[in-house]
Amino acid sequence: MARLILASASPRRLALLAQIDVVPHAVDAADLDETPRRGEQPVPHAVRLAAAKAAAVATRHPGAVVLAADTVVAVGRRILPKADTAAAARACLTLLSGRRHRVVTAVTVIDASGAPRHAVSISTVTFKRLENNEISRYLDSGEWHGKAGGYAIQGRAAALVRAFSGSWTGVIGLPLFETRRLLRGAGIDA
Repeated sequence: MARLILASASPRRLALLAQIDVVPHAVDAADLDETPRRGEQPVPHAVRLAAAKAAAVATRHPGAVVLAADTVVAVGRRILPKADTAAAARACLTLLSGRRHRVVTAVTVIDASGAPRHAVSISTVTFKRLENNEISRYLDSGEWHGKAGGYAIQGRAAALVRAFSGSWTGVIGLPLFETRRLLRGAGIDA
């Protein structure tokens, strides 16, 4: 059986893979510029990044199966950033307050022969109307750091969600239904 390389340093993605009894042989994160291109829409952006991450890591591990993913939080056509400051997270949460938004997670698996396979999970999340003190308390938790849209649905932000439709694991960062199907197609027992 081919070696499986996870092209992500995300501990959440490792934990999600463990839920389907998949343990990668190695973790080798791709270091790419994730800035959206001018006019790039959320779905093509996520697909482009997942494919680019997988391709970059596959060149370093010939003959291995490579799994990569990218998660984007979008309000309409607007792609929200991965929050790296409390101010950025506050801006995201303020925008998401009382609104519905989409979470797009694209997954790419490159099989041992170098052939890529792709899948996309799109979920809809609606936040309750957030009060300033709720945003401040959430920011104090620190769990927003580095998260698309400035929140982690698997943590304290779950209490902010009024409605949800789609893949819970996709919003966390790796849609397991789609991922399992892609891995099986690449010869990985999942």
